[in-house]
Amino acid sequence: MAVASRIKPQELFTPEEWAPLSTRSSWRGLLMVAHAWAVIVAAGAVFVIWPNPLTYVLAVMLIGARQLGLAILMHEAAHGGLHPNLKVNDWAGEWLCAAPTGASLAKYRPYHLTHHKYAQQAEDPDLVLSAPFPTTRASLRRKIVRDLTGQTFFKQRFGPLLGKLRSSSTDQPKGAVFAGEVARQRPFLLWNLGLLVVLSAAGLWWAWLALWIVPMATWFPLVTRLRNIAEHALVAKDEPDPFRHARTTSANWIERALIAPYHVNFHAEHHLFMHMPCWNLPKAHRLLVAKGRTEGMLTAPGYLTVLKAASSRAAA
Repeated sequence: MAVASRIKPQELFTPEEWAPLSTRSSWRGLLMVAHAWAVIVAAGAVFVIWPNPLTYVLAVMLIGARQLGLAILMHEAAHGGLHPNLKVNDWAGEWLCAAPTGASLAKYRPYHLTHHKYAQQAEDPDLVLSAPFPTTRASLRRKIVRDLTGQTFFKQRFGPLLGKLRSSSTDQPKGAVFAGEVARQRPFLLWNLGLLVVLSAAGLWWAWLALWIVPMATWFPLVTRLRNIAEHALVAKDEPDPFRHARTTSANWIERALIAPYHVNFHAEHHLFMHMPCWNLPKAHRLLVAKGRTEGMLTAPGYLTVLKAASSRAAA
């Protein structure tokens, strides 16, 4: 198996530069988790107070982006970056970030670390995400429509269960299959039940559907796709240069609010220094620029540029 090539931080930074970049914080990661939830609550509150189509669309986009933010912070926890105490790190990553969005830190961590170990090599489990690109504009448009209409959400959330039910045999009755899926989704179901109970007690039972499930079924899948495209689409398979295992995409404040929260756009730096806390990635990028080490790095000036390149294949 071909392990992805690495570069040592000591080859790029002095000890004085590297020490603060690699230091974990006992509060910054948890503050980011609190920030994600604060934005979700605030965006929902704005629509509840001023209900109209504009505030609803804005709420769906902001909440969906912060649901992605929770997934990104679960990713941070997979690298041990949320908190220097691993128990605190894993509890926050599992119950405050993963469970609300239907993910599992325990299952995600080994999968994701395998992705880092074999980044862009044949054994990389994420190659399937970048393989379809470049594609045609029509194909990308269809993917976006499926995301925004909830089709992607339904396929990802219920597709495995439906597949198991169709293939179940007398040795594994449908009831057992359904019970097993409920058990697997228990943290997600408990979180959603809790949200529904709290909102119902406040007389806002409808907000669970309109301001939590709808963003999760529409904007969250879309920005997750955009993130995946920006990070690894059009990156060469079997790439030997560690500076080109992933792409860093410049993001303005609108993109950071609606597409790329919590420094996820600095993905080339993340692959170079996968255990560096995410809040230090912008500083690491600036230092690399100052040292002239980003000339060979895979970068893009914005998400629209990446999408244009990813949909540049001519129609057959």
